[in-house]
Amino acid sequence: MLKGDERLDYLLAEEKRIIQSPSVFSFSLDAVLLAHFTYIPRKKGDIIDLCSGNGIIPLLLSKHTEVPITGVEIQPRLADMARRSVTYNHLADQITILEEDLRGITKILGKEKHQIVTCNPPYFNTPPSSKVNENEHYKIARHEVMCTLRDTIRVSAELLRQGGKASFVHRPDRLVEIIDLMREYRLEPKRVQFVHPRPDKDANMVLVEGMKDAKSGVRYLPPIFVHEQNGDYTPLLKEILYGKSK
Repeated sequence: MLKGDERLDYLLAEEKRIIQSPSVFSFSLDAVLLAHFTYIPRKKGDIIDLCSGNGIIPLLLSKHTEVPITGVEIQPRLADMARRSVTYNHLADQITILEEDLRGITKILGKEKHQIVTCNPPYFNTPPSSKVNENEHYKIARHEVMCTLRDTIRVSAELLRQGGKASFVHRPDRLVEIIDLMREYRLEPKRVQFVHPRPDKDANMVLVEGMKDAKSGVRYLPPIFVHEQNGDYTPLLKEILYGKSK
């Protein structure tokens, strides 16, 4: 089942495994926090995950819902790894991985039909150069090479039915841009949560949820602190990563 330099990693608190490789972009804390932040329907509706990578968010969400989940990933190798992880975890009846360009995915999945969209998009709009992420897989995952922030928000809005929700994880320095684009495409910001590496450090991640055609009004949730001053994970992070202690 594994190919080349791939390995089979545990999904922390989940009773699942995921195929990863040092040659391609592996999942990180931002994906785990996005899955934790996202509203998850239990038995009705569906979930679309854009920029799905190796399928981490569909795998994490599958434990908490019975609804169908579709991951959309443009990179063939990552999409293949995601499919094999889905098969390994016996989730092929629930999770579908599409190797597609998200910019045209509405034509395939249908417009204004879906309940939840999640997206962990490339963070940097700086053009990659030979000195920046020479590995093509990392370049596409980190930089707006194959899609822009506008693309991800526009497509999320196109996919969602009225009242549907989209959740994103991104960098705080682009929050104003994110909110402006969400409102341009009829996604009203409803929840915002900042993530700080330590209580004395500025936020380095932000989680944002928008609702299609909703009334204005946003909640700012308590911040998430990743590490204590001594470097240990905070109790909340331990719970998110490893589950509640018995």
